[in-house]
Amino acid sequence: MTGPGEAASKVLQVGALLPSLHQRLRDHYDVVLLDDQDEDYLDGHGAEFTAIATRAAVGVGKELIDRLPRLRVITSFGVGYDTIDVAAAAARGVKVSNTPDVLNDCVADLAVGGLIDVMRRMTDADRYVRRGEWRKAAYPLATKVSGKRVGVLGLGRIGRAIARRLEGFDIEIAYHSRRPVDDVPYVYVDSVDGLAAWSDALVVAASGGEGTRGLVSASTLEALGPAGHLVNIARGSVVDEPALVDALVNRRIAGAALDVFADEPDVPAGLLPLGNVLLLPHIASATHETREAMGDLVFRNLQRFLADGTLITPVEA
Repeated sequence: MTGPGEAASKVLQVGALLPSLHQRLRDHYDVVLLDDQDEDYLDGHGAEFTAIATRAAVGVGKELIDRLPRLRVITSFGVGYDTIDVAAAAARGVKVSNTPDVLNDCVADLAVGGLIDVMRRMTDADRYVRRGEWRKAAYPLATKVSGKRVGVLGLGRIGRAIARRLEGFDIEIAYHSRRPVDDVPYVYVDSVDGLAAWSDALVVAASGGEGTRGLVSASTLEALGPAGHLVNIARGSVVDEPALVDALVNRRIAGAALDVFADEPDVPAGLLPLGNVLLLPHIASATHETREAMGDLVFRNLQRFLADGTLITPVEA
């Protein structure tokens, strides 16, 4: 059933969405998929839209915001909002929401799984068996996970969830964030390179965007060293990707588990043949349960905003 005021709300959908969310939006609102329209469609219809529904991989830029003079809210499927021009939205008084918390567990699970995989070389060992090489020789020794030092870069909601899981492996944990966090038992390190130098493995859980672009630099990887491992479940932009490829190819770090890349879905060709790298297609939140929870939160954010002008999970400019 359409609620009070909902029929008058026209929603512009930017990019494909989860099928259940796609249908739910259409059951309640007048929705237009931008991808299906001509380039000049918004010239004649831009003033009709009060809301945008999009996903983090697509986002909303200033140019699109400027073409929608009655826009009031942008609801995004995903925790990251670096692809949304939040400053341009704020300047227009447009509110923005994302989907935090509901994906913390799955992202943290994958980060820990990736760390174990790359340190114990599980995926590479699987390929070793499939190639029939076990018949010729035993698989080489890998690296113990339990008891190691792991640095978490970005101790937000997801970073904390990762750290809690790592505690179960008797791992010593330190972190670097924009500022120290008061209510955690972990050691704060005041620089990224300092954290890398301390760590046996570095897990990247920082937000994307211009403020963190290349935060993990060539010097960070040098500090991590030839026995160190890197896990990135944040954004590809947070790591200097050419420097990472160079460090992995030339064994200046021991290995990496990567769920994100700088130019997805393109993966640097130099990484493809490497047995010490786990390459994943941005699947950290990709479970049925989590994606449905994310879709539900997008819908509830939109529903609440159109009812009373507030959001459940607002993004601050």
